[in-house]
Amino acid sequence: MKSSISAVLKRNLTSTLTRSITCALALSASQSLFAHEGHEHGITDENITVTTLAEGLEHPWGMTFLPNGDMLITERAGGIQRLTKDGKLSGRLANVPKVVAQNQGGMLDITIDPDFTSNNTIYFCFSKASDVEGKTGSSSSVAKATLTNTGLEDVNVIFSADSIVDNGFHFGCRLAFDANKYLYVAMGDRYKYMKEAQNTDNHFGKVVRINRDGSAVKDNPFTDGNAPEVFSYGHRNIQGVTIHPDTGAVWAMEHGPKGGDEINILENGANYGWPEITYGIDYSGDIISDKTHMDGMKQPWVYWDPSIAPSGLTFYQGDMFKEWNGDVLVGSLKFTHLRRIHVADGKPGEQFEYLRDNGARIRDVEVGPEGAIYLLTDAPNGKVLKLTK
Repeated sequence: MKSSISAVLKRNLTSTLTRSITCALALSASQSLFAHEGHEHGITDENITVTTLAEGLEHPWGMTFLPNGDMLITERAGGIQRLTKDGKLSGRLANVPKVVAQNQGGMLDITIDPDFTSNNTIYFCFSKASDVEGKTGSSSSVAKATLTNTGLEDVNVIFSADSIVDNGFHFGCRLAFDANKYLYVAMGDRYKYMKEAQNTDNHFGKVVRINRDGSAVKDNPFTDGNAPEVFSYGHRNIQGVTIHPDTGAVWAMEHGPKGGDEINILENGANYGWPEITYGIDYSGDIISDKTHMDGMKQPWVYWDPSIAPSGLTFYQGDMFKEWNGDVLVGSLKFTHLRRIHVADGKPGEQFEYLRDNGARIRDVEVGPEGAIYLLTDAPNGKVLKLTK
């Protein structure tokens, strides 16, 4: 009996040591985890002017620019507001569908149709109450609607994930259109259902790719299965999706557990590993997986260990901060800053932090048409911040 207990203890100790070594290696492998506070590329916090364009938003979550320079902003509690380019909020738009505003759920990301100038169509992702008989809870859903001066018309839910769960965690729900006018929608693993992220017959922990009517794209990788909308799988909780301005590739950023936040370059049919491989551990300290690599599973472009709780993802393109052109911008919820990752020859370089003294949880990041950087702060009295120099 003593020898059996000893063997168990030895195995646990070995697993813990293996994880510790792996995490230590992760610090160097992610290339730049010890972020500088922004004195490279000629720009420091002292060079950045921060203007509060709007406040009083209830946990603002996503934003998108309209062609005339106005902005649409979602509030997690259930609203969508229009912010004019001169800084006036419209109040909540009419005819916005009801959301399940539970924990992390609610009204989440928003984007405009590639042909918005001719059709005034917008798309938004939200946690929607189940309408499936015998299933309670909510799932990530995408609706399209026509934008008017005061609200929405012709609201139509075009996609609802089959990951209907009665909890308020890990919805994902970021949106992006590619050059082919295909819509990418991030689906979270819904927390306790992490193992389903490896099952390509459902939407847990997936990125789906759909046409503008909600149908699956014909060359999606699993069109013969039960979830033909799936494009990539093995994701945990994606909080940022964007399109590379030069290559057109889809980039996605997701929260790890305790450690292991990552950015991935998505490929058709690729497996990003969660939870079979991870650079993080459970919040309790338990090992989720003792592996960081497996055959057939993609490695992240960059990862963070410890976590920074990133949210919002975009590439900088513009003249105002021209020194940053091609670099990646992300927000940090946990460490309350804007983070820039310098990109050199397509690879992650040094990382820099800005606005940390503001103490605001950054939920979304966008670059405006004039090259300014816009941030949403995640708070009951959330703000829209404009960064210029």
